[in-house]
Amino acid sequence: ETVATVTALLLLPVAVCAQDPEAGAALYAQHCAVCHGQEGRGNGPLAPALLLQPPSLRDLARRHDGFPTRRVVMRIDGSDPLVSHGSPMPVYGEFFAGDETVLKVETGQPMMTSRAIVDLVAYLREMQE
Repeated sequence: ETVATVTALLLLPVAVCAQDPEAGAALYAQHCAVCHGQEGRGNGPLAPALLLQPPSLRDLARRHDGFPTRRVVMRIDGSDPLVSHGSPMPVYGEFFAGDETVLKVETGQPMMTSRAIVDLVAYLREMQE
């Protein structure tokens, strides 16, 4: 089953799914802005109450020498080992689960994730400075 899934992913065209930054913006406003701020600068209304301040999301591409798609997805869905073993950021994997789709990461490889996370990633890409 795993081999068949991997094979199917590798045979998919590069533009596997349409990304909807507007839907991502709505999800961001509802779930992320309270900590990261409306503009993604890490200054949301809850930020002062947190022990670790949320980072700015506007300079992800600059800080990582290109937009770190895989890392962003793994942070949101909780599959990043740092997040799953205790992180100040909530894990949204189960909340955003369902409607699985494929996203091309920075290496060009396909990655399975949910449509909601694909849309969030599209919005985060747009906010880069």
